[in-house]
Amino acid sequence: MFQLIIRKYTHQDKSSVIELLQQNTPDFFDPSEEKDFKYYLAHEIEDYFVIEQDNQVIGSGGINYFPKNNTAKISWDFIAPKFQGKGIGKKLTEYRIEYLKKKTEIKRIIVRTSQFTYLFYEKLGFKLEKIEKDFWAKGYDLYQMKMNNE
Repeated sequence: MFQLIIRKYTHQDKSSVIELLQQNTPDFFDPSEEKDFKYYLAHEIEDYFVIEQDNQVIGSGGINYFPKNNTAKISWDFIAPKFQGKGIGKKLTEYRIEYLKKKTEIKRIIVRTSQFTYLFYEKLGFKLEKIEKDFWAKGYDLYQMKMNNE
């Protein structure tokens, strides 16, 4: 069995996580989203994590906070394609949910995803809140989902 390590993102991980996004384009992300992700890494990152196997970054995902609404948002999740379907994305998402459960001020967790991955989040307990056609780009719909954190 291989050893997985989840740790905080560092600036040295930048090229690895951008490569993960590129590996998941166009299956899950539109090419135009790379610019948004680079902006996120430079200006909007709050809590961001990577998951490693044998010192190789094979996945990443973040959390952003909205204190006025007692809400946190799961953001920018990627798993290297050759590791998808092996429970790694589930482990990384559950790690962040558990991380948020320790923050008593967070009452609601949001994930904004697409039609390609919303069933993954539904299996983890997120409930569909709204759908917006062509939100991310043409053919990439917004599926906003929520989970209570109480």
